[in-house]
Amino acid sequence: MSAPTRDGGAIADGHWHDTTHHRKGFFTDTSICIGCKACEVACKEWNRNPQDGTFELLGSSYDNTGSLGANTWRHVAFIEQDSERIEKARESGRKLVNLGMPSIRPRTDESAGAQPLDGALGAAASGSSGTAGDANGLPSTPPLGIDLLAPGALEPSDPENIAALDTTPPDTADFRWLMSSDVCKHCTHAGCLDVCPTGALFRTEFDTVVVQNDVCNGCGTCVAGCPFGVIERRDDGTINTPTDRDDRKAADMDVPNKNTANKCTLCYDRLVEGQEPACAQTCPTQSIKFGDRDDMVSQAHARVADLHAKGLTEARLYGANPNDGVGGTGSVFLLLDEPEVYGLPPDPRVATKDLPGMFASAGVAALGMVAAAGLAFLGSRR
Repeated sequence: MSAPTRDGGAIADGHWHDTTHHRKGFFTDTSICIGCKACEVACKEWNRNPQDGTFELLGSSYDNTGSLGANTWRHVAFIEQDSERIEKARESGRKLVNLGMPSIRPRTDESAGAQPLDGALGAAASGSSGTAGDANGLPSTPPLGIDLLAPGALEPSDPENIAALDTTPPDTADFRWLMSSDVCKHCTHAGCLDVCPTGALFRTEFDTVVVQNDVCNGCGTCVAGCPFGVIERRDDGTINTPTDRDDRKAADMDVPNKNTANKCTLCYDRLVEGQEPACAQTCPTQSIKFGDRDDMVSQAHARVADLHAKGLTEARLYGANPNDGVGGTGSVFLLLDEPEVYGLPPDPRVATKDLPGMFASAGVAALGMVAAAGLAFLGSRR
């Protein structure tokens, strides 16, 4: 079965006219992420990436890695929000229009004045708490009824039971944590791939972007070409941070592929063996889903529609729009606030997007200069 990697009729940067593989990608649902960082650990273990720093907490967060980098290919952010910020996020979600997301309420005639809201939004506006079983009430989290101190409570559960868990987000009116597992976006139009002078970056048969470390010369051009700040050169400066710990020092670690660019490969070595990436397989809440990119986008839209139906208007998608500055991303995210809150650019744009127009303008300017010089020469002969 052929699955050409096309978005909006344009063949992706890899120019795979015909491939037996579908484009693969992630759907990261931040609304059910619990911040356990299991994905970070699984990624480091499988790819044998060195540690970042000395496991000490950052002064600004309960996080200890800070951001994506050459050694951290999955990073879970911890964002604390109060009720005022939550309401602003829901207001901005209501204002979103024409972004491929389900409508919040039917349009009304502006001249007729504001109309009362129905369903969960109406209950929220009136301050009613509602009930879980009432279609007009706000969602509430059912009690799990689990005694964590009971014998066997922390033993591994049946995967089928985990899949059947209720993933309805809690009604967090006063306070909430936003947990978000960030990763390389594997863009449709990848800036890092466009600007690499040695061909060290290539697009795989799964439409993912991978670095060949034995070809990379460490020039760092790709670092500037990524609009998300994902890719980074790996050197001693990224890990040799001061520490007072008595255990193994950061400087004593084995650092493979020094001075070369490194980032998530979407576990390419696992994909060719028919396995899913380590982070997705490890995620205990299924916040990280992996599969055909089209299926991931469909699931993401369905999840947003479900959250909107429950009155959680802050839910929105990131990376699912094929008309954005990178042609859509292979890693799609469900966010509960503005992209900037998560450290994501609101309108990512690949650095090489305007190159054809720039070359055309330069050509016109060059022709104009030649014509002007010719006219001046003919004029001087008179």
